[in-house]
Amino acid sequence: MAETKSKVRNIGIPTVEPPEKTCDDSQCPFHGNLSVRTKIREGIVTSTRMHKTIVFQTDYLSLIKKYARYERRRSKKLAHLPPCIEVSVGDTVKVVECRPLSKNVSAVVVAVIPAEVRTEEE
Repeated sequence: MAETKSKVRNIGIPTVEPPEKTCDDSQCPFHGNLSVRTKIREGIVTSTRMHKTIVFQTDYLSLIKKYARYERRRSKKLAHLPPCIEVSVGDTVKVVECRPLSKNVSAVVVAVIPAEVRTEEE
């Protein structure tokens, strides 16, 4: 029996390549019908325990005007994880904003940089 290839959509982000695996998730930007917006975030995965959802952490600097210095802060957000993308804790992910998928999830994972590849580059 011949295996048919699933059609892969172009999501409009030039630096992101579609995954090699295919899925039948309707909320996948590559194989489903979920449209994405322009805000792209990068973060480190801290948890993958939820079903089709990850928790990722972004670090940023905040200015304290009184002392004219910066402090480090971090923020944890949730993102939808399509089944065609494999992620583990410690990986760096590219997350793109989309329509709200649930109360707290309004972003979807589109690319992954594995943790061992990231340490070799640095």
